[in-house]
Amino acid sequence: MVMDMTDTPKLNLTEEWDKTFPKSEKVNHRKVTFRNRYGITLAADLYEPEESAGKLQAIAVCGPFGAVKEQAAGLYAQTMAERGFLTIAFDPSFTGESGGEPRYMASPDINTEDFQAAIDFLSVQDNVDPEKIGIIGICGWGGMALNTAALDTRIKATVTSTMYDMSRVNANGYFDAEDSADARYAKKEALNAQRIVDYKNGSYALGGGVVDPLPEDAPFFVADYHDYYKTDRGYHKRSLNSNGGWNVIGCMSFLNQPILKYSNEIRSAVLMMHGEKAHSCYFSRDAYAAMVKENPYADNKELLIIPDAVHTDLYDGGGKDAIPFDKMEQFFRTYLNCK
Repeated sequence: MVMDMTDTPKLNLTEEWDKTFPKSEKVNHRKVTFRNRYGITLAADLYEPEESAGKLQAIAVCGPFGAVKEQAAGLYAQTMAERGFLTIAFDPSFTGESGGEPRYMASPDINTEDFQAAIDFLSVQDNVDPEKIGIIGICGWGGMALNTAALDTRIKATVTSTMYDMSRVNANGYFDAEDSADARYAKKEALNAQRIVDYKNGSYALGGGVVDPLPEDAPFFVADYHDYYKTDRGYHKRSLNSNGGWNVIGCMSFLNQPILKYSNEIRSAVLMMHGEKAHSCYFSRDAYAAMVKENPYADNKELLIIPDAVHTDLYDGGGKDAIPFDKMEQFFRTYLNCK
């Protein structure tokens, strides 16, 4: 039996413009769907330059982790389309308007596949040059983007923005404060106990999104998230972080699946961007060092530290144009033209 990959189950896709950013008059926009190799149908917004001809360079965008395509990913995709690229911003499996059951689960394997399925989709578009495709991963999807770049030789250029290493933060806690075998064992005990509770209840308990109201003693990075996800700046009704969050057990497989293990085998170009004052900056600094260590293809790798920027400034610019779109355009123009 041959599966028709274009025959995707119908999803409930809104037709209204419900993004957290204004619609551009410089691009054409439409909703599209495509299927990953696990049979899950993904929903995406496709943006293409209003005036274009011939085969275009293309970019797939996803993230942040726990966000939806109507938030930061869509802003990145629309802005890059204004600059001449055909782009898609997609919802990962189990989230947003994409398919997949049960809802609000994350998977190092399936979510890497989501990026690869986006490459599949772009590669067969009549107005895309399949030899000129790149990806952008934001926050936790930055780590997923690196994992995909290490696996998918069709990707010619990768940008990570304000990257999280979801394996590291789940296994070690924030700032590696829980980096011990005993701490990890305690997490595993709690998560596996929760599995029994969920099984008995016949449903999965939610872990909670960004805390609201914000406690007076909240760490800065929690306040930073609150300022984006829980205010008019970035709130969206389908966003996990803006609402009930992931399932309690939703990310447990990251505990012992290190997604950046083979990053120093990435041959294609990589640009890693991070805010100087972001709580998460250590993820990019360390991931970049590991990626170029003993990598004979280190010359096309770059770490860009953005002065004064915090984590969510790279979601929407933070009111200070913190996202270096000029640099990103130059990077993709350079490396998507390489053979």
